[in-house]
Amino acid sequence: MARVYLDHNATMPLRPEARAAMIAAMDVVGNPSSVHQEGRAAKALMERARGQIASAIGAEAADIVFVSGATEAAALALSGRNLKGAAIEHDAVRAWILEDLEVDAQGQVHVTDPAEATLQLANSETGIIQSLPEGLAVSDWTQGFGKLPLAFDWSGVDMAFISAHKIGGPKGIGALILRRGLDVAAQIRGGGQEMGRRSGTENLIGIAGFGGAAQAAIQDIENGLSKKLEKLRNILEKTLEHRAKDTIFVGKDVARLPNTSLMVTEGWKGESQVMAMDLAGFAISAGSACSSGKVKSSAVLQAMGLTPEMAGCAIRVSLGPQTQEADVMAFAEAWADAYDRRKARAGLNR
Repeated sequence: MARVYLDHNATMPLRPEARAAMIAAMDVVGNPSSVHQEGRAAKALMERARGQIASAIGAEAADIVFVSGATEAAALALSGRNLKGAAIEHDAVRAWILEDLEVDAQGQVHVTDPAEATLQLANSETGIIQSLPEGLAVSDWTQGFGKLPLAFDWSGVDMAFISAHKIGGPKGIGALILRRGLDVAAQIRGGGQEMGRRSGTENLIGIAGFGGAAQAAIQDIENGLSKKLEKLRNILEKTLEHRAKDTIFVGKDVARLPNTSLMVTEGWKGESQVMAMDLAGFAISAGSACSSGKVKSSAVLQAMGLTPEMAGCAIRVSLGPQTQEADVMAFAEAWADAYDRRKARAGLNR
């Protein structure tokens, strides 16, 4: 049986459109900062990609700052600001914030002073979507971009950041989006690239792939991909509800990303489930993939009120553009069989 990839929130396989754009960019020899013909060709390619990303996210091209990924973008936006945030934020954000914002049992965060706060658009583990207040200082759009229709210019957010590999682009490239008139203090200084906000010769191949992926991702949304993924996710959850009565689907009663399902089965460690499914041919995760390969109890779920023991029993299934109903049903059957075997070994009844 061919392996089935169900971990798209960790990273999405490279889109054909991104691959084609990257291959074409490899033949462009110029440095985008050079003024000769070859340099201008490289610059034009980079600006084309910048425009593709801006169009996909509803921003102006001049407001897109290329960086190495969402982690660097978070540092660029948050460093030295002491903004308030919540424990559900990604570690790249939590490294820079004061965790003063409370999270309720449904994963929702209430922001009293948006100008002094950061709040993610959607959570990478639970998929839970936040309502972003007007005037919010910074927002992590890494998981929402490519899965939800977005318009930065209408969002009321001052800064947001995204990453290419979450939408089927290459790893190692991301962007910070700034509201017009705002600026940031450069963390990497030197030649003054990216309007002085991030020095260093731009990653032209990565940027080209990012642009190709962004254009394809927005086309997917316009063609109804979100509805397709939501339908598949709901099929998965309804199927497993009948097989595992004690399994909880986190965030089921609130708005979630259409592709994301986080399941908690008391007493069954998430790491054990991931290993069992890996052996069965399915790639899933036990939460965020950004902890150097370590599997630990989810801080997100603990912030929502789950015990560390329960939080350690979570797995995440995240679907992507190529996921089919047969993939979902095959996973459901494999997971339910492993669940039944575990119950039988423990002498438990469902």
